[in-house]
Amino acid sequence: MKNNNTLNIAIVGLGNIGSYLYKYLQNNKKILSKKNNCVPNIIFVSARNKNKKRNFKISKNKWLKNYLDATKSKNVDIIVELIGGAEGPAKKLVFNALKNKKHVVTANKALIAKYGDQLSKIAEENKVNLEFEAAVCGGVPIIRSLKEGLIANKINRVYGIFNGTSNYILSTMDKENKNFKQVLTNAQKLGYAESNPLSDLNGEDVAAKLKILSSLCFNSLINDNIHVEGINFIEKLDIDNANKLGYKIKLLGVSEIIDNKIYQRVHPTLIRKSSYIASIDGVLNAVIVDGKPVGENVIQGEGAGPEATTSALISDISSILRGNIKFPFSISNKERKKLNYKNILERSFSAYLRFEVLDKPGVLSNITNIFSRNKVSIKRLIQNPSKSKKNSSIIIITHNCKDKFLNKVIKQTEKKTYITKKPKLIRIGVN
Repeated sequence: MKNNNTLNIAIVGLGNIGSYLYKYLQNNKKILSKKNNCVPNIIFVSARNKNKKRNFKISKNKWLKNYLDATKSKNVDIIVELIGGAEGPAKKLVFNALKNKKHVVTANKALIAKYGDQLSKIAEENKVNLEFEAAVCGGVPIIRSLKEGLIANKINRVYGIFNGTSNYILSTMDKENKNFKQVLTNAQKLGYAESNPLSDLNGEDVAAKLKILSSLCFNSLINDNIHVEGINFIEKLDIDNANKLGYKIKLLGVSEIIDNKIYQRVHPTLIRKSSYIASIDGVLNAVIVDGKPVGENVIQGEGAGPEATTSALISDISSILRGNIKFPFSISNKERKKLNYKNILERSFSAYLRFEVLDKPGVLSNITNIFSRNKVSIKRLIQNPSKSKKNSSIIIITHNCKDKFLNKVIKQTEKKTYITKKPKLIRIGVN
């Protein structure tokens, strides 16, 4: 049973994060009750494997036979979904919970990026909260900042480092003189990378977070028109070349509004060593919001892990304990617009291109011809012959030009017989 000053919680999913959250809520019940003037009371838990060894005790009467029972119980007020994935049990749980007028707190970026629009509509209709601070950048309180702290601002750009795994890999390759595979293996041993790290490495994890941030920044519905590249193709040679040219390579998510068009992109980027974001190393995340009147606002912190994620989950739970019924995406679903999201092909960039070629006469002039035919002007060219003199590495930095022309250069050169490896294209800067 509960009184008016208690909200009953069901935690579904007891992995690292669910377990940490459970212990935190049990150990800090008193202080959270004082701060929020309401008691957070865990009445149910559910996990895929009930018998798994856990380093804390859960009384038998708290275990649900079926996780979906949490959505039907009259006593449950808040359901914390920590299952993960955009489909299957997580989707079923969250849709059912909101339809049954339960508040939902989730750390599931894939689910929000895919079904956020539908879920926010159901939450709004049922006057319950759908909170997802923990879904984007762990302990970095970016969602609440956009919804509340920066509410006065007209935002024109949000960008940053949203994935700790890829950032750790790139910064360790740079500092420890190791190649991609060596660093990835080490990251898995340290627990910074999953045993299947694909969504971290191919940019999908950042893409899901960026879609959510774009929607909040621009008061728009979630949009899937997004350019996504990961770090899988970055070699030690690119990191060394970047260093010589005065850059660091970072995997960035960038969403910006230019002439009423929104461009969403995720890709490795060469960033000037002197810039703030170049100094964010290891598993840290950093989010930079450009808005008026605030100017440039920076929030950085731990992007993942049970501690950082629990910090975000508790922030969401506390918001509900205080009785703040809010729109999941800051404004009413009816007010959110279908804005004009554009492909980045029309967007202009300066870029770094690397060609591995057979070292023979005519190759360089053939490559520069392809550049001029495609209206790409060359700012800087470096040729590094190999020791054997049979091969050569050609690095070209371009002036600003449309992305579609840069892509044409890559397509046309990679067919040439003198090319020994797939050419590399890395965009430069965030401006």
